[in-house]
Amino acid sequence: MPKEKQGVLMVNLGTPDAPTPKAVKRYLAEFLHDRRVVDLSPWLWYPLLHGIILPTRSPRVARLYRSIWTAEGSPLLVLSRRQQQALAQRLGDTPVELGMSYGAPGLQSAIDRLLAQGVTQLTVLPMYPQYSCSTTASVWDGVARCLQGRRSIPGVRFIRDYAEHPAYIAALKHRVETSFAEHGVPDRLVVSFHGIPQRYADEGDDYPQRCAATTRALTAALGLPPEQVLMTFQSRFGREPWLTPYTDETMEKLPAQGVRHIQVICPGFAADCLETLEEIKEQNRELFLHAGGASFTYIPALNDDPLHIALLQQLATSSD
Repeated sequence: MPKEKQGVLMVNLGTPDAPTPKAVKRYLAEFLHDRRVVDLSPWLWYPLLHGIILPTRSPRVARLYRSIWTAEGSPLLVLSRRQQQALAQRLGDTPVELGMSYGAPGLQSAIDRLLAQGVTQLTVLPMYPQYSCSTTASVWDGVARCLQGRRSIPGVRFIRDYAEHPAYIAALKHRVETSFAEHGVPDRLVVSFHGIPQRYADEGDDYPQRCAATTRALTAALGLPPEQVLMTFQSRFGREPWLTPYTDETMEKLPAQGVRHIQVICPGFAADCLETLEEIKEQNRELFLHAGGASFTYIPALNDDPLHIALLQQLATSSD
């Protein structure tokens, strides 16, 4: 019987190739065509998407990307590559590839590279600590499409999420405590997650419960009273109700409640990106300070922190 060979596929959302309207439009089109992300009737959605949303949104989003773009490229891709390289170094002979659900490097090319190296047992590691149908399930769909039609497919081990994994909570705790040591203990620690439509949760997506589980575990690990920690949801899109409370509205209300000093962490993002570096660190900071807040600190994502890479190693090699 042939010897089994393990391989790891790390998956994140993706990023435009460049901070230009053309590249952003191409990326958003792929992202917003995914039925896991937007499940409206194509007959209604596609004319709206291509006729109004992409032409108007792409130039604006491109400007936002330009504000965070680095000499190395998109922060999300740069940091994801560092995570991939660090994990590969820890795993030794086990190949590790990075694939994005949208944009490059794509899932198909990443899987093809793994299979070309003789991988027979594939661990799929979506870089989403909290499961959602709009992210993790989309990775499941994408991997299935990539393997469709093959005469032989590898065994697949799929990491659904790791919202309460002890090593994940420990890594978050270290991030927060490092920030507290540098900036002082805030009046409130705001734990901001990417939102999803409330309807998705009503229809069975357990994402809100997974976010709450992370928040409870982190609060307990830090030894903070629950009332000192606020869980909010950011990045809503469209007109239908999303998970609440909204992060931006919370920022505007806190100073009137006597909250002067806050720190914000976004545990749902494995790597810093547009939604953390621009939306939270810049936009929401301005909202809080303009409303009368005195001090706002964004706590960076886990990125390629050694504690994060150790967690990824545990996830990739666990037999559970």
